[in-house]
Amino acid sequence: MSLGIIERLSYEEVLIEILDRQVKKLRNKEVTSVKVLWMNQRAEDATWEAEADMMSRYPHLFPFDPILAKGI
Repeated sequence: MSLGIIERLSYEEVLIEILDRQVKKLRNKEVTSVKVLWMNQRAEDATWEAEADMMSRYPHLFPFDPILAKGI
């Protein structure tokens, strides 16, 4: 019996839901993060990710809201 080795074995995590949003104030700027629930994870294992990164990867989860975009 021979075992094969698969090189570059990887998988893509699938975002299920955005659970929360927070804005942290640093010295002279604000950084916005979203709490993300990934497939095959429990809610308590959700991770905080940069909102800008999540918006570029999953734009369909961020519908345009004129009230939120007011400062842009």
